[in-house]
Amino acid sequence: MALRLAKLPDRTPVKVTLTVNPELNRMLQDYAAFYAKSYGSEETVAELCPFMLKAFMEADRGFQKARKDADISSSEEE
Repeated sequence: MALRLAKLPDRTPVKVTLTVNPELNRMLQDYAAFYAKSYGSEETVAELCPFMLKAFMEADRGFQKARKDADISSSEEE
């Protein structure tokens, strides 16, 4: 039986750990504070970072073109 909805992609979270310098940490903390002030919802830096990284990568046209040209895009589109 063929369903209109394709099989759902793997949605298992992957934990990534990174170390940042003190200046970037201050910037991230400031961003979280501005986010809370703008939207009335406090979010931790850890909660914001995945969305920030995704927005950055989606806005990087050079990366998007290279990824398309190399045909290395993942099959998971969110």
